[in-house]
Amino acid sequence: QVQLVESGGGLVQPGGSLRLSCAASGSIFSINSMGWYRQAPGNQRDLVAGIRSGGRTNYADSVKGRFTISRDNAKNTLYLQMNSLKPEDTAVYYCNLDELRYGSLVRHWGQGTQVTVSS
Repeated sequence: QVQLVESGGGLVQPGGSLRLSCAASGSIFSINSMGWYRQAPGNQRDLVAGIRSGGRTNYADSVKGRFTISRDNAKNTLYLQMNSLKPEDTAVYYCNLDELRYGSLVRHWGQGTQVTVSS
């Protein structure tokens, strides 16, 4: 069973920074990709940033230049550095791990961490 535990959310003023972490544990066959998604009330869950096994990254247009995704392979930990935060970044942020298991892609989710940007 794969477990993803997020941390680092909280309340921050506009223009501030936060760093989210996601620790992956359990029996993981092969990681295809990891990423961060977010969901605001009444909205769907959208991709914020992703990183593939080879290190290639992609970002939502709304966070390009402000957010940076990274991964520590030795610790099986995913990070999201969020700078210049805006009120519209307020959402529950979810860690995602797409595992390749016997030729099939298995999607895993963390429990989510709240990020609130407000003065």
